[in-house]
Amino acid sequence: MSETGLIRAYTGLTRVLAPVLPFWLKRRALKGKEDPTRQGERFGRASKPRPAGQLFWMHGASVGEVTMLLPLIERVLTQYPAAHVLVTSGTVTSAGLLDNRLPDRAFHQYVPLDTPKAVKAFLDHWRPDAAIWAESEIWPNLIRQTKVRGVPMALINARMSDKSIQGWFKRQESAKAIFGCFDLILAANEDTANGLAWLLGKAVQSGGNLKDAASALPVNRVELAKLQTQITDRPIWCAASTHRGEEALILAAHEEVRKTHPRAMLVLALRHPERRDQVLPMLAQTHTAIRSRGDVPRAKTSVYMFDTIGEMGLAYTLSDITFVCGSLVEGLMGHNPLEPAQFSNAVLTGAHISSFADSYREMIAFDAAARILSPTMIGPSVSELFSNPEVLANRQAQALAFAQSRDAVLDYVWVQLSPILPRPQLSELAP
Repeated sequence: MSETGLIRAYTGLTRVLAPVLPFWLKRRALKGKEDPTRQGERFGRASKPRPAGQLFWMHGASVGEVTMLLPLIERVLTQYPAAHVLVTSGTVTSAGLLDNRLPDRAFHQYVPLDTPKAVKAFLDHWRPDAAIWAESEIWPNLIRQTKVRGVPMALINARMSDKSIQGWFKRQESAKAIFGCFDLILAANEDTANGLAWLLGKAVQSGGNLKDAASALPVNRVELAKLQTQITDRPIWCAASTHRGEEALILAAHEEVRKTHPRAMLVLALRHPERRDQVLPMLAQTHTAIRSRGDVPRAKTSVYMFDTIGEMGLAYTLSDITFVCGSLVEGLMGHNPLEPAQFSNAVLTGAHISSFADSYREMIAFDAAARILSPTMIGPSVSELFSNPEVLANRQAQALAFAQSRDAVLDYVWVQLSPILPRPQLSELAP
């Protein structure tokens, strides 16, 4: 396996930095960005034994990527009835989500830091039979050492911006040495497929964005019934996955909505629940219910803050309209519009949606979503939908129909993956 000067320098730097990384992790833990009880996993020290038999390893950076992997995990467990799936990610939020959503025979560990020692410890313990990475998180040591051990590897739903492709092209030999470790690369869109083909000098296929094929988020029906009893028939809209700088814009929009629809309630769902205390001062003069405190929205409740993990399905079920955030501040790149669409929500979003440009482009053409280029137009856009029930119902129906049309992507990915995956062990083939 080829190794460039840049890769040697990177490996050497990670080895030099390794002694200071425990202090870095402790600082992150103080900010709620690391789980202090599981920091050993970040150094490759597993907190679980390796299960017997075949083990499939899937990796995604955070919430969006691991959520996308869930249907594929189900497919693997169905096709390999005695195998297990190890899922790695790097964020506390994604770990919390997976605790609630992973099926039997699947479990989570934090991805190891990309140092030679941590990578070796991780791979020595888990000994995966196949590795499937999602999207664009590239850890050179982990990728290359996995390949050295002869593990079949795939990069699925690869997404890279033109700027990123250009950056890699300046280091083309290193790019080939890293991306060449993957036996299969499937791009999420044609732009990425063409860029990677140009970079690597070989064809790269795209069957569409696998996030489009994700199953609907789970809903706690007991909690839903309890909330619906309290909320009754109020107009409700959701601001989903808000980031720093977006809450103030959303709350200003809600004030506009309340001028024409005084009974309207906003479900404010934070992308990172640990930011709750930063957001609460903005709500000091607002009748607010806090989900994590067990508050129940009352008639006067104007904002219902969802600062919990794994409950977005509940938030979307309560809502008629969802404004998908991560799109209002420069530097953000949008979030998945299919999630609220699966719950018959009319879908709105902001200007910064490059991560999901293809999905939004098709949804907008299908009249299943709308893009709001100015934050000052969010309130009027929501109010207009609430004021026109027929228009709102049509937008909701179009969003659901679009979401239901996207399931073929998973079948395509599975067909492409199958040739590189190991055969089921004989015990798995027995009746």
